[in-house]
Amino acid sequence: MARRILVCDDEPDIRESLRTLLSDEGYEVTAVSSGVNAVSEAPDHDAVLLDIKMPGQDGLETLAKMRGRGIGTPVIVISGHGDVKTAMEAVHAGADDFLEKPLSSEHVLNALRRVLDSTRLARENLELKSRLGITRLVGNSEAIRRLLSDVAKAAPTPATVLIVGPSGTGKELVARAIHEGSLVKTGPFVQVNCAAIPDSLIESELFGHERGSFTGADRKQTGKFVEADGGTIFLDEVGDMSASAQAKVLRVLQEGEVEPVGSPRVVKVKVRVVAATNRDLTGLIAQGKFREDLYYRLNVLVLRTPPLTERPEDVPVLVAYFAELFARTNNYRPKRFTDAALETLAARAWPGNVRELKNHIERLMIMSDADVLDAGDVDTGAAPLEGDAAPPVVVRGGRVVDAAAAAGAAGAWERLLAIRTLQEFQDETEKLFLVAKLAENAGNVTRTAEAMDTPRSNLYKKIDRYGLRRDRENAEGREPHDAG
Repeated sequence: MARRILVCDDEPDIRESLRTLLSDEGYEVTAVSSGVNAVSEAPDHDAVLLDIKMPGQDGLETLAKMRGRGIGTPVIVISGHGDVKTAMEAVHAGADDFLEKPLSSEHVLNALRRVLDSTRLARENLELKSRLGITRLVGNSEAIRRLLSDVAKAAPTPATVLIVGPSGTGKELVARAIHEGSLVKTGPFVQVNCAAIPDSLIESELFGHERGSFTGADRKQTGKFVEADGGTIFLDEVGDMSASAQAKVLRVLQEGEVEPVGSPRVVKVKVRVVAATNRDLTGLIAQGKFREDLYYRLNVLVLRTPPLTERPEDVPVLVAYFAELFARTNNYRPKRFTDAALETLAARAWPGNVRELKNHIERLMIMSDADVLDAGDVDTGAAPLEGDAAPPVVVRGGRVVDAAAAAGAAGAWERLLAIRTLQEFQDETEKLFLVAKLAENAGNVTRTAEAMDTPRSNLYKKIDRYGLRRDRENAEGREPHDAG
């Protein structure tokens, strides 16, 4: 397939000479005379030749608008004899190369080959990282720049790092960035989701166990701390750790020693510890659910990941990034988002933050037939239909006390017929399933989690996610009625 090149110059002779030159070389060429048109056309092209001096919106302003909207198409700026300094400013602002007038055919073709080859390699690297599950922090906002600056300062040190922030704000990405910039970057990066491991198994997962140390331990297991020796261990959702596991993690931080379950010996490890949580650890300390001494050991360097509500200007950049990533890695035709669409997305509240936005863009890429998405195409939020909203469930002390929610579950299935996207359908059915299972088990959260074969902490998170209200003070502690 021919590479598509966009030429933007207000001089007709230059536009036509470049069109002829590039067409003869096998490129597919689009020529426009204004920066406004260049911004709208750039996403559909593989490279842009952009004149600096143009009436109205000049090349610098055009480039700024492209990069501000997350358009990553490589740009080669064209400057006159007196504009070389300006062209260099453009390179610093995001241009990939510059050419000086009068234009030489050889220089134009060489510059295009360079940026196209560079872009190809970058995209191949992006695809590889995507297949490996690795992405990066994306954004130009002050909040993200400050976070990246903090990461750069923290990474080369051996200090323990605590990452705090709401769900979906990129805490794992920050942890990986810290590892990749650390002195142990050649060592392993081991991630542990403390909320996803049952309390009875978390010590075994973290510290390992000997064969026969407990029922079901039919073989020796190496713990995550030992696996991470010489590298970094990332303790995600550290606030969900059991009291016993907290004590052992404290020992690792203080002494560098791991004690496998059922072993009389300790193992020495040297591990960089990065922890993350979306919970208020000081509040958990006050409730007696988190060790204060462990908190101060983790709380050496604190990095905060900002929610999207604090960085709405990053939404257009994130939209472009996710759309391109999805298109490239899934062989989908690229889609373009109009200014109105981006404004609509930026104005929305995203409770799930970047993760929710990413999922929304992927749904749009899959479900929308249009190549250009406008405001009406992207505004497919899950606003409840009037009179159809599912009644809330109140869980107190581990039991459902609002039976009306369970009673209304059966009739709520009719709502599914009005749902527009696959993800909304999945969310709604999962919510109804949770309500039904809680009612089936008389509201006992522990028995419900066992029946669903999911950790209790995971069930509590889903109860929060779907707005199934509960009394945190009682329900998040021990459930007094579970014994019977």
